[in-house]
Amino acid sequence: MRVNCTVNGEKRQADDVWPGESLLYVLRERLGLPGSKNACEQGECGSCTVYLDGTPVCSCLVAAGQAEGRDVVTVEGLEYGRVQEAFVAAGAVQCGFCTPGLVVAVHDLLARDEKPSDPDIREALAGNLCRCTGYEKILDAVRLAAR
Repeated sequence: MRVNCTVNGEKRQADDVWPGESLLYVLRERLGLPGSKNACEQGECGSCTVYLDGTPVCSCLVAAGQAEGRDVVTVEGLEYGRVQEAFVAAGAVQCGFCTPGLVVAVHDLLARDEKPSDPDIREALAGNLCRCTGYEKILDAVRLAAR
């Protein structure tokens, strides 16, 4: 099947997509956007988080056909700014595997709440797993971006 959608503001088309293929696979392998990471393939780690029509989703759980005619924004499509700068400044980027999903989650949080409390930050990041940082530097980055 063919999937047509808007990705990062650009009309894109993926051909020969099989019915069980994930949006994550299409983004990475067919459209050349490797920012969203393939880690758990079960929607547990958050590394593949993208916006689908403005809502953050785990792209590993979205069938590619569900993106037909819809708007997808990946980490590559987010304007580089305070969230990414805060991650670098706070040392919240280590191996970098979880970082794309975390950046999307923080971007979404700050779009909804410019000054989130620590419990709000923890809740917003609850769907993202990191094996390197111990989370404190990630929390520092969110606090820094919220200033």
